[in-house]
Amino acid sequence: MTHAQAAKALPPIRDVIARHGFRAKHALGQHFLLDLNLTARIAAIAGDLDGRHVIEVGPGPGGLTRALLATSAASVTAIEIDPRGVAAMDELAAAHPGRLAVVAADALKVDVAALVPAPRQIVANLPYNVGTPLLVGWLRQAAAFERLTLMFQEEVAQRIAAAPGTSAYGRLSVLTQWTCTAALALRIPPEAFTPPPKVHSAVVRLIPRPQQPDPALFAAMERLTQHAFGQRRKMLRAALKPLGGEDLLRRAGIEPTRRAETLNIAEFDGLARLLGP
Repeated sequence: MTHAQAAKALPPIRDVIARHGFRAKHALGQHFLLDLNLTARIAAIAGDLDGRHVIEVGPGPGGLTRALLATSAASVTAIEIDPRGVAAMDELAAAHPGRLAVVAADALKVDVAALVPAPRQIVANLPYNVGTPLLVGWLRQAAAFERLTLMFQEEVAQRIAAAPGTSAYGRLSVLTQWTCTAALALRIPPEAFTPPPKVHSAVVRLIPRPQQPDPALFAAMERLTQHAFGQRRKMLRAALKPLGGEDLLRRAGIEPTRRAETLNIAEFDGLARLLGP
């Protein structure tokens, strides 16, 4: 049986939800994507998964998981904190012996890169309440991943891909675009989810850059952007005063009266390298 045939032989997602008493939990940031056409589109955004080891976070009843298993991915590893989702994943794993591994854990506490060998990708409809901290954690080890295809609330997705000088440009934009190329790939309306969230969602495609910062430099960038964007209305000479203020900015050739949202990624990189560990 092919991967696609195995997927077609599975019970409808709504049956899985009913059998396991799935009711999305607000505390877990859950909104389930049940439209299998949409989940197939998201899997396609990840590109050719042949031979890749894919990590999914928060699979819930398994809509996206099924789409990933229908590809030629070498394996899919699903990380799920909700016992109902773990039970649903165990059933799905039985239908795909040797291709789906289920990790019952909090993804914030898991070194996902250590779960599978390279080449590895992350493809996930992230729980709304932990999407940003998960992303920042993965950016710290971006070199470990070939690509990340991630769904967020649209507002967060726009911040990730925002250009300098725009209202959405901020700390998350800098950390992401410093380590990856970022593109908005798909916008999804609330009615595609069960239950419908109050906002649109969007899929972001991230491709890690060939050269990645070492941990000390990444930590310096985190401190720099935290101060720079902590009080957006302040000039950088005031916002960065705890880190050296005007002296640091002049060493980098940056006018101290500028504000954080006007700096491009290269200027932030220069400041972070001067700041050091």
